[in-house]
Amino acid sequence: MSTGGNRLDTLTVLLVAVGLAMDAFAVSISSGLALGCPNCRHAAIIGGTFGAFQAVMPLVGWSVGSAFRPLIESVDHWVAFVLLALVGGKMIYEAMRPEHERENLNPLDARVLLVLALATSIDALAVGLSFAMLNGSIVTPVLIIGAVTFSLSFLGVMAGGKLGKPLGARMEILGGLLLVGIGVRILAEHLG
Repeated sequence: MSTGGNRLDTLTVLLVAVGLAMDAFAVSISSGLALGCPNCRHAAIIGGTFGAFQAVMPLVGWSVGSAFRPLIESVDHWVAFVLLALVGGKMIYEAMRPEHERENLNPLDARVLLVLALATSIDALAVGLSFAMLNGSIVTPVLIIGAVTFSLSFLGVMAGGKLGKPLGARMEILGGLLLVGIGVRILAEHLG
């Protein structure tokens, strides 16, 4: 695991973390709504699980991506752009889909919580791959992504009953736009 040579500045990593955390934040709001009157313990369990998954997935993606970096180094900026644009576009698309009737699941049930955490962290796997293409450190991004996701998820659960579902979709759209914008920035830096 590399700890130096990071080509991503802290602000960029923070923006990526916020973008990735938006789907977990949206799910956390829904979880807070489902719980009715969540307490700090509920928020810590959900936030901690989401934060842990969101931190581990980029590490997995980075590990896989690092192994293949020498093969695609000449197009790494395009790979990073495409991955971030796809992830961001998927988030925007999913947020704009009409809500279907859903079973009212208990977000504190271990199986439900793990499925939600995995589903909201798949995007982070692709971001980890893109970090590997940029030949940067993964330590700081993993810590920031995990902390931001925990914080936003905790707040999302607590605010769930007050904010409602419409804000959740808006946050996912904002997160998707942030990821696409970061992909464009990375591409522009390499081409400009």
